[in-house]
Amino acid sequence: MNNNKVNTPDMKPENKRATLPQLRFPEFRGALEWDEMPFGEICKFTRGPFGGALKKEIFVKNGYAVYEQSHAIHKNFGSFRYYITEEKFNELKRFSVLPDDIIMSCSGTMGKFAIVPRESKKGVINQALLKLTVKKEFDLRFIKATLELSSNQEKLLSQSAGGAIKNVVSVGQIKEIDLYIPKLREQQKIAECLSSLDDLLAAHSQKLDTLQDHKKGLMQQLFPAEGKTLPQLRFPEFQDTPEWEEDDLSKLSSCGLSNGVFNDPKKVGNGYKLINVLDMYIDTAINEDNLSLLELSRDEFSRNKVENGDLFFTRSSLVKSGIAYSNIYLGHSNDVTFDGHLIRFRPNKEIVLPIFVNYLLRTNKVRSQLVARGKTATMTTIGQADVESVKLSFPHIDEQQKIADCLSSLDEQITAQTKKIDALNAHKKGLMQQLFPSPDEVHG
Repeated sequence: MNNNKVNTPDMKPENKRATLPQLRFPEFRGALEWDEMPFGEICKFTRGPFGGALKKEIFVKNGYAVYEQSHAIHKNFGSFRYYITEEKFNELKRFSVLPDDIIMSCSGTMGKFAIVPRESKKGVINQALLKLTVKKEFDLRFIKATLELSSNQEKLLSQSAGGAIKNVVSVGQIKEIDLYIPKLREQQKIAECLSSLDDLLAAHSQKLDTLQDHKKGLMQQLFPAEGKTLPQLRFPEFQDTPEWEEDDLSKLSSCGLSNGVFNDPKKVGNGYKLINVLDMYIDTAINEDNLSLLELSRDEFSRNKVENGDLFFTRSSLVKSGIAYSNIYLGHSNDVTFDGHLIRFRPNKEIVLPIFVNYLLRTNKVRSQLVARGKTATMTTIGQADVESVKLSFPHIDEQQKIADCLSSLDEQITAQTKKIDALNAHKKGLMQQLFPSPDEVHG
């Protein structure tokens, strides 16, 4: 008797548990329940080569591609950092990547999956990847979707070494993870349903990328470049108006720059709404609904009360490129203050529009000035005097308004598109929770 016989979806061993999803396509209602089987019975596993198998000295400009963790995470199969020679490829052939293989990140950010496209370059995986070759009895798109379920992600992450996610303990342990599998036809039906959603998500994501690229290109043309006094592109009604002025940021302030309040951890949770460093690193204006709360005396709040149009800069950053990153408050509440790790700049609205300045501060010309003024030790810091001396170029206030309206309109489209993608992702997540059995509802 053969004790090593592989269990396919058509075989239900006596020692396997079975269960059903909450939602099933009509043609499969009343069909057999799903089987529980080890991951190792579904795929063949190949871990990338360790040690000196892939050294820098064997990398070439062209040749056979080296697949890295980023390919599993970002699905960027059109871009490779490293290539190896044909001789090295033949030596490492057992690590080669074939179309329809699934690659899994298994170092650092673990448990991300991607299916290798059929048109992708021939190459090998590195040590940060695990290659999964799905057996022909199973639909690889279904298997990938199964592995991306939160319950299975938790199982995969539990096999990582150490407290942080650093590495897979062993392929052997992953092989023992149990997955719930229906018959092949039902796998294919679920995979087709989710693939159509993925196609829709990809189309909307492409539209979002196009909008963001358009905004980036437009900003490069609507604001003067390094060494220029005029932008490359001006609206027709301003073609014959005077050139843009330039002045220190401090000269455009209505009340000088200031630092915010001390963020006492013992006083968090009640009190006034607090703008902090994290609110600077977002693509939209500061979202009042997401602000934390901080208790302050009435006098301290009055000295640091935030008004509509106030702009803020980060005073420190772990990376130099993040120093003095800015954002704007466009709300109208009377209970908002700001953190001491920020510098506030309140524009003189008779000279410059705050929303125009918000876009201006994110241009390469201004960002390069701010980053150059940062002082780096264990982290990069910047002071009020450094920010005050930054040169800002600006046109007449009517042209400022036109530029701000143009970019704000684009931002509204980007926000709407982002919300569509978020809604589709939420719909997909909810659908997957219903199309796959819940481990909490397993029955034997």
